Amino acid sequence: MTGLVAADRGLGETAFVEALPEIVTVVFAAVTHLADPWFLFALLAVGYWFASDGTAGSPRRAGATAIAAVTCAYAATALGKAWFVVPRPPGAMGPADVPTWLPALLSGWYEAQVLSDGFGFPSGHATGGAAAYLALALLYDRIWTPKPRYVAAAGVAVAVAASRVVIEVHYLVDVVAGLIVGSGVVFGALWLAGDPRVRRSPAADSPDGPTAELNPEPAFLTAAGLSLVAAGVALAGGHTDEVVEAGIGIATGFGGAIGWRLVDGDEPPLSVRVAVPALAVTGALWVGAYAFAGTLPVTLAATTAAVVAVVALPALPEYAGRPD
Repeated sequence: MTGLVAADRGLGETAFVEALPEIVTVVFAAVTHLADPWFLFALLAVGYWFASDGTAGSPRRAGATAIAAVTCAYAATALGKAWFVVPRPPGAMGPADVPTWLPALLSGWYEAQVLSDGFGFPSGHATGGAAAYLALALLYDRIWTPKPRYVAAAGVAVAVAASRVVIEVHYLVDVVAGLIVGSGVVFGALWLAGDPRVRRSPAADSPDGPTAELNPEPAFLTAAGLSLVAAGVALAGGHTDEVVEAGIGIATGFGGAIGWRLVDGDEPPLSVRVAVPALAVTGALWVGAYAFAGTLPVTLAATTAAVVAVVALPALPEYAGRPD
């Protein structure tokens, strides 16, 4: 626990980033949004709902597995932060040095970006970004060719990781650990889901592609289990905020597993008229989950309902007895 990772673990990066022009810091403050949890889960949900056969052999199975992999990554992050219990860089605590030339409308946004509380190791943005973009590159295997997909995924993940150092909410070691953990978790989640490429199965060369038989349920349940362990560690340490974050991970994992039980995995893409109101409802549930973070039962219920809705939505037209 405490002591395994040093509180002062900088490698000289702070002096380097403080010498950068302000415009660079502002740009990277925007880049960091590419791995905000709300952005990643919205991106993954949209992919899951709308992807066609031109993106993967089984786009619903691919999309749900990507969601499960990122849920595992956040669970691993919650466990790491609760276990190592090390602070962020001093710059993350404030006050924020807002550029004087930045419009007043953006000052509040910038301040919110460069100030952050909670523990610092590993970086959740680096972990989540690495997991999300690698999972997308691996699972939507009919988009482009492998090399451009992997280069694009790595480029975005590294840019997000760099942004966390540039805006001084993480040390370099935090984001490097996050990139490693996020990438490793993806392969573990794909193994749990039965990806034949990871399991070195002959089915990897199937005409239906490697996503045809994926089952994300074991990965969702593993995420819930990891989050449960994280909640126990955080509770033992008296870290209330981390207990809530781990609780959200438990709810997301169980919600994903429940939602997957309600689909057959081979549904067609959703129509916009179904997805838009669904996105509004699930978004409201997510907002409610965080807004009532001080009331853990409400947070868990809202999160579970949101994730069940996201994962089960492709089956809604069938349950409703009409075509999508």
